Amino acid sequence: LLHERLKPYRLILASQSPRRRELLRELGLEFEINALSVDEDYPADLPADQIARYLSEKKADAYLPTLSDKELIITADTVVICDDAVLGKPKDYADAMHMLMSLSGRCHQVVTGVTLLSAQKRVSFSVSTEVYFAEISEDEARYYVDHYSPFDKAGAYGIQEWIGYVAVHKIEGSFYNVMGLPLHQLYKELKAF
Repeated sequence: LLHERLKPYRLILASQSPRRRELLRELGLEFEINALSVDEDYPADLPADQIARYLSEKKADAYLPTLSDKELIITADTVVICDDAVLGKPKDYADAMHMLMSLSGRCHQVVTGVTLLSAQKRVSFSVSTEVYFAEISEDEARYYVDHYSPFDKAGAYGIQEWIGYVAVHKIEGSFYNVMGLPLHQLYKELKAF
């Protein structure tokens, strides 16, 4: 089993996200949290679907100076893409409202990039999921922002929260990817690591 294979490593999740912690815990793995602060800037000409992977690699690079032989770092970044526009975490209330209304009645992509880093090896990958939103009213968007404060979420929403129950009518791809960690692919890559 995977937790047996990873015993030689000190597994470290480099993320502040409570959702990523919960998802990784559900894989039955023991890990520590150590999230360094890394700026999330990326080249302006980088294609939208490559940004999440680029940022996960950038976050992993921050651990290189202190990485020990027995550590395995997991970094991740998630972006929402609608009409080639990247929706990161909202800056404020108005930005969150604008993002939610731009997703209303439309399909968008959620891309999560993940990097696994040890002293001996690095593996990066990204997973994309299509998410279909029903039309929502401004009152519904306001209710969600008021009650769930989605300021730490790409695209200003969490699929596992109220807005996901009422607005997401279909997805194509990994549900857990939309939550911020593509578990099936991560499990596969960790087994091969």
